[in-house]
Amino acid sequence: MSEEVQQDEKLQKVLARAGFGSRRTMESWIDEGRVRVNGKVASIGDRVTPEDTIHVDGKKVANMGDDAAMPRVLLYNKPENEICSMRDPEGRPSVYDHLPPIKHGRWVAVGRLDFNTSGLLLFTTDGELANRLMHPSSNIDREYAVRINGDVTDEMIKTLLKGVMIEEHLCRFTDVQYFAGEGRNRWYHVVIMEGRNREVRKLWESQGVRVSRLKRVRYGPVFIPSRVKKGQFYEMKTAEVVGLYELAGLTPPSGSTRRPARPQKRRR
Repeated sequence: MSEEVQQDEKLQKVLARAGFGSRRTMESWIDEGRVRVNGKVASIGDRVTPEDTIHVDGKKVANMGDDAAMPRVLLYNKPENEICSMRDPEGRPSVYDHLPPIKHGRWVAVGRLDFNTSGLLLFTTDGELANRLMHPSSNIDREYAVRINGDVTDEMIKTLLKGVMIEEHLCRFTDVQYFAGEGRNRWYHVVIMEGRNREVRKLWESQGVRVSRLKRVRYGPVFIPSRVKKGQFYEMKTAEVVGLYELAGLTPPSGSTRRPARPQKRRR
């Protein structure tokens, strides 16, 4: 078997890894004729090699070159008052404004945090990895530090652990632990298995109390290192990235030897 045959991959897998979306979404794009390989409209089942040229909606894609073979993962310590979208009609600052530029592909966020929530955000150049880490079937827990304004009772905590119907979904914490504070302003650490929109806030608010501060402190096994301050990012080392692939049930691409970047401050 030639080396070229050994290196070919399914087209939808390459596109997903480049950050365009899930493999299923990429299959839809291919079926819609949005993808070309070596100038020809691609078909479901096509396989590509590093020598092939891929275009999506007329834009050239780096399929299996250096950047694709070496997926990158960033940990970003998000401050409050930043959005998780690339563009905002209101002109608010975006988390993407502070990420390092990449030659090919794009940064794909592993989940989101709302405008008023701070803490841990993961970004990767591998869209398939991002989708798997976010998918409920991966059973990856997220831990938040939350400051509650109001009286929290044992019965309330039992209800939050049992589950509350919110917008036709049963939502619940898998763990609730008192952390610090006195009176009507106390900090708790809570754990959820899914990341529905504003789920942590809505769960607490369903019990008649208010969330005054919210910070994500953990995503699966990943914590924010103490040296990574708000507005800084840290590029994960190869062994850490491999661990995320294993957590997501994926085989990590070989050849990842990129030197990780040091923690960086936000550009102003």
